[in-house]
Amino acid sequence: MTSVEGALKVRVAAKHDEAVDICSFELVRADGGPLPAFSAGSHIDVAVPGGLTRQYSLCNAPDESHRYQIAVLRDPKSRGGSAGMHDRVRIGDELTISYPKNHFALAHDARHHLLLAGGIGVTPILCMAERLAAIGASFDMHYCTRSRARTAFVDRIALARYAPRVQCHFDDGAHSQKLHLAALLARPEPGTHLYVCGPKGFMDAVLNTAREASWADAQLHYEFFAAEARETAGDERFEVEIASSGQVVVVGKGKSVVAALAAAGIRIETSCEQGVCGTCLTRVLTGEPEHFDAYLTPDERAANDQFLPCCSRSKSARLVLDL
Repeated sequence: MTSVEGALKVRVAAKHDEAVDICSFELVRADGGPLPAFSAGSHIDVAVPGGLTRQYSLCNAPDESHRYQIAVLRDPKSRGGSAGMHDRVRIGDELTISYPKNHFALAHDARHHLLLAGGIGVTPILCMAERLAAIGASFDMHYCTRSRARTAFVDRIALARYAPRVQCHFDDGAHSQKLHLAALLARPEPGTHLYVCGPKGFMDAVLNTAREASWADAQLHYEFFAAEARETAGDERFEVEIASSGQVVVVGKGKSVVAALAAAGIRIETSCEQGVCGTCLTRVLTGEPEHFDAYLTPDERAANDQFLPCCSRSKSARLVLDL
């Protein structure tokens, strides 16, 4: 069910150890030409050796057309994505990737940008910092990691023209250098936009603190790398109806809507299959979805007029989908 849309062939021009368990990859077009333009916050789908497709944020400057740079954290619970990139991809290898896509764009009308990165979530944030520095925009960046040894691109940041705007915070460091979210986010200023990416726990802490301090959702921008694992034992069967044909498909316990529809000959494009990327976003005409994604905002979830069928289910006996 996964695929790489608008496929491009690229060659791995460089591979570097950036920190403990983090490798960066420099990708150039296999035919030697320029790569498609991208904007800060963009990601690409990568066909990982072994058959999986994974999304990785671009972390080089958006004005570069000769390369894409990504960084991959080795996940101890990897289902083959990060392990495949670390162990099976070598310099000189060819990979298939998608054209860049952006679900995490900068708000260019903002007066000030507050960038918060946790661990490997620095990748899109770093790209944003490069862009904001290039256009002379006002921003501050906070980068939280477990330790300096696990801080990717720390030397690159130290040498960057925007280095004075960046503060690094290490979990194993002195209390005085740790990030105090409540104080940082206590007073939301009109025109200030917040961007956060990293592990789910870090992102939840940032977003919950911001919302408790009355930051408006329009000021909050975020991108999850993976959805949280959930218990599926309580899942119940339900039906989905295809509005255009009236066809009804049963979604059984332990089966996704995408899988049930595929078995009935109805294909929905997917990519991450975790409710993170938004590729399979589908309109709901009738019924109440049960949302398990990490893509929709709280307001979008509450509207109940769309859902991610790769991971979400239904609270009602039937959902009518705009398919």
